[in-house]
Amino acid sequence: MSFLSYHVCHPMRVDIPIAVTEEALIPSYQTEGSAGMDLRSAIEFTLQPMERKLVPTGLRMAIPPGYEGQVRPRSGLAYKHGVGMVNSPGTIDCDYRGEIGVLLINLGQEAVTFQKGDRIAQLVIAQYQRAELTVHPTLEETERGGGGFGSTGKQ
Repeated sequence: MSFLSYHVCHPMRVDIPIAVTEEALIPSYQTEGSAGMDLRSAIEFTLQPMERKLVPTGLRMAIPPGYEGQVRPRSGLAYKHGVGMVNSPGTIDCDYRGEIGVLLINLGQEAVTFQKGDRIAQLVIAQYQRAELTVHPTLEETERGGGGFGSTGKQ
């Protein structure tokens, strides 16, 4: 068995309790190797060009400490319709218990209509660490230094 096939067939798992309204569909992974599960709209709606909308999913989750939910845009919506997320990725903290909403924006030139149950975003559950910040008068120098956007060239 190769390293890759072992991990695709046996990804790490974490149990997450969810509360689901009548309008909601439980998120699901589309393939065995998918990192994100699809979040679906709990309502029917239309997004006009340059309009943004907080779309309800009808879901609430109890994400365990040390984990976060990352709400990410769907590449197919961006490519086909110009629909993305205003805050990407959106973060669901472990102490949040409200309904998960997806803040969509239509950057395309035509209105886009969504049906109840349409896939509108992806949810990735990720572990994180808290940082302990310490103030220092100087920082260790690096080859890059303070170079910002585009400072490392085109290669």
